[in-house]
Amino acid sequence: NGHRYDSIPFANGMIRSGMSCQLIHYVHEEHDTFFDVCKNFNFIIVRCNPGQIKNDGGSQEKFDNAMRGIRKLGIQVWPSPDVMEFMGAKDALCKVAHLNIGLEDTLAYYSTEDFAAGFKKTMAFQPRVLKQNRGSSGEGIWIIKLKLGNYCTNFGERSCTDDEVLSLMEANDNHAEEHTVAELIEFCVNGRNDKSGTWTSKGVGKYLEGGKAAGGQLVDQRFCPRIVEGELRYNCVGDALVG
Repeated sequence: NGHRYDSIPFANGMIRSGMSCQLIHYVHEEHDTFFDVCKNFNFIIVRCNPGQIKNDGGSQEKFDNAMRGIRKLGIQVWPSPDVMEFMGAKDALCKVAHLNIGLEDTLAYYSTEDFAAGFKKTMAFQPRVLKQNRGSSGEGIWIIKLKLGNYCTNFGERSCTDDEVLSLMEANDNHAEEHTVAELIEFCVNGRNDKSGTWTSKGVGKYLEGGKAAGGQLVDQRFCPRIVEGELRYNCVGDALVG
């Protein structure tokens, strides 16, 4: 329903510190009323996943612009839409692809043509993780493997054909699907139609919709199999490790 479970301890922590803190749920049909209420607070902590606003029929751009308006009134907004845009981009991995910590087959796509050509090349090389740019709930994040496992030895040696079959798993609920390369590309670009086949995903595809300015983007990275062993996350403030 769009609520994040860890918003409760956020609110309780502030209340215990002597502040007044209320949880208010954004419903896009009540957009104007929501932002009228926001004007009564000293600061706003945004807990909406961008993908949830869109999936509910709302507009992320409209929400972000309204939050920018709140900020202009002198009310703090954390995180601000601009911070989310410039510091939370999933294409950060592409910017380190050619460093020692990166992988050369990490690509970002903003157009249909680049996506079709690039994905066929990377998919022929290694299993992939394909990520849309909107939200962090796992919807639109796919682990993809060639059903036949016929990967090439070196990146760029070959490209997949449209009719090669892919085995996919979506990160939000771990459900599995099978589609051809052509069907996947069509779904990612144009959503559900006769060319994309039948999808059981809760999502609608169209990950490039609106172009780069509207967050339309796909990141294509190599699947690292040791992820099943878990991962470590480190939080730093300045040069101090705090968690």
